[in-house]
Amino acid sequence: MSSPDIAAILDQSKELDRLRKDQEEILLEINKMHKKLQSTPEVVEKPGDNSLSRLKMLYIQAKDLSESEVAVSSQLLSQLDALIPSGPPGQQRRRMEGNEQKKKRMKADPDVPRLSPSVRNHLDILASLKGEQVAARVTQENADKDEWFIVKVIHFERETREFEVLDEEPGDDEEPAGQRKYKLPMSHIIPFPKRNDPSTAQDFPPGKHVLAVYPGTTALYKATVVNTRKRKTDDYVLEFDDDEEDGSLPQRHVPFHKVVALPEGHRQ
Repeated sequence: MSSPDIAAILDQSKELDRLRKDQEEILLEINKMHKKLQSTPEVVEKPGDNSLSRLKMLYIQAKDLSESEVAVSSQLLSQLDALIPSGPPGQQRRRMEGNEQKKKRMKADPDVPRLSPSVRNHLDILASLKGEQVAARVTQENADKDEWFIVKVIHFERETREFEVLDEEPGDDEEPAGQRKYKLPMSHIIPFPKRNDPSTAQDFPPGKHVLAVYPGTTALYKATVVNTRKRKTDDYVLEFDDDEEDGSLPQRHVPFHKVVALPEGHRQ
């Protein structure tokens, strides 16, 4: 594991920690509002009272923070998957056999919870991505290069931890129906920042490598950030790898909600 790999994971971990602290603060505010409404429910009927509007805003903030946590957690999973060796077949088989024994013991003992509350909450958040567009790696682990496309989440299967997604605009060489479905693990999915909430987007510095949607397509490619954005809503100015024109790389504008962190171990 190289120093840049460790630094990238630590940066993502710090961001995850910040998001969770922000969520704790929002939950405290929500609990205060709940107690207020439980003790004096008649307050909402008073002219000018904004208790319900305030509560709705807090719920929206909590939801946005949870979705940001999913994005960062998915990125961390991708980074760790790229660094953890799969191990020899025999070792992998023994690990799988051990997992099967654990599952049998869990089923036999009704007092053992199958999922912790935090894991259940994380799975709920992943399931909430249904209908959303995300970045998906559609190539297998042993492929020569990674291919990433914009896809629509159809379903998240909790048992297998797999996403069923739809590529709504495949290339001309794809199947005649015009659309293609994939079943992909969590590590192959990266949620996009929210178009209507720039705070969910990471702020990448100049020189940073990212994964971005190439203008006019539904495919994502490796690119380099050219300059610092002045506002959160500004487009990123990027130079895409292998996009040379007349001996130089053209600078292309890409909306912030179509740019994500470059996965560790990305192959192109």
